[in-house]
Amino acid sequence: MPTDAVSAMRCPVCRGGLSVSPPPRRSLLCSLGHSYDAAKQGYYNFLTGKGTAFEADSADMVAARFAFLDAGHYAPLQELVAETVSASLTGRAGASRKFPSILDAGTGTGHYLRSVLDKAPGAAAVGLDISKFALRRAARLNPDAINVVWDIWQPLPIIDAAMDVVMVVFAPRNPAEFARVLRPGGRLLVVTPLPGHLAEIADRTGMLGIEDNKEDRLAAAMASHFESDGGRNLEFTLHLNPGAVADAAFMGPAGHHLDRSALRAVAASTDDVTEATARFRISLFTPRKHWSGRDEATGDRMEKQQP
Repeated sequence: MPTDAVSAMRCPVCRGGLSVSPPPRRSLLCSLGHSYDAAKQGYYNFLTGKGTAFEADSADMVAARFAFLDAGHYAPLQELVAETVSASLTGRAGASRKFPSILDAGTGTGHYLRSVLDKAPGAAAVGLDISKFALRRAARLNPDAINVVWDIWQPLPIIDAAMDVVMVVFAPRNPAEFARVLRPGGRLLVVTPLPGHLAEIADRTGMLGIEDNKEDRLAAAMASHFESDGGRNLEFTLHLNPGAVADAAFMGPAGHHLDRSALRAVAASTDDVTEATARFRISLFTPRKHWSGRDEATGDRMEKQQP
């Protein structure tokens, strides 16, 4: 179990620190006795009580996303995310901790975090997602991370100022909590689709459109806790067979409303290969305000972001 990542986490009930249980080391424990056992697939479920009111991605949606990403259709995006995070981590490990730390908020099947960890071996990583079906895949793909079922809209099970990078790829954003868990000088990376993304297949498959003002809305949502640190756009052409067309439509938010069998029938009636353009924005942010304090993970004196 990656204990460096465990040291960055806190109990979702009492918010105390967590530690690894004695051998076979399959549970996470806090000092008040709350315990979280690993599922047989290797992930943890921190949702307690009524859980969450939000609808998690289904097993079929996750299967479509895994197939699409595993086929390499978004490989250029995975590579750019990995390069950007790796550059942000350069020199981030301090004398009191061995490795830099990453939070993947909305890790899904874990493909983007896998690309990051391949470029930053040894980084302490935590992947959160609301879908247990996604976490089953992510835990197998990223056994070197702690993978946890959690609702990102709730207070995160991460201690203050524990993370060097928070990455959010097509997932909900909780600016106040992201700011709380980032160390001073840390970076938030957000990936969003741009208008025109997969427009060639969107109409006939029922995919949701991308708002023209999406980038402005993101900046406004982050403004109270973060300053923009630039970013870049990425565009590339996909060559999709009918199965991949169906997976692209079903793996996103529209999958909650689409019928997969009907979607596959529509995709099967298209050309053998469909060209579609992927358009993304990779936005970077840094915490806006700071106050003096101590790093909860290490006890080191520091400046920490003030939400």
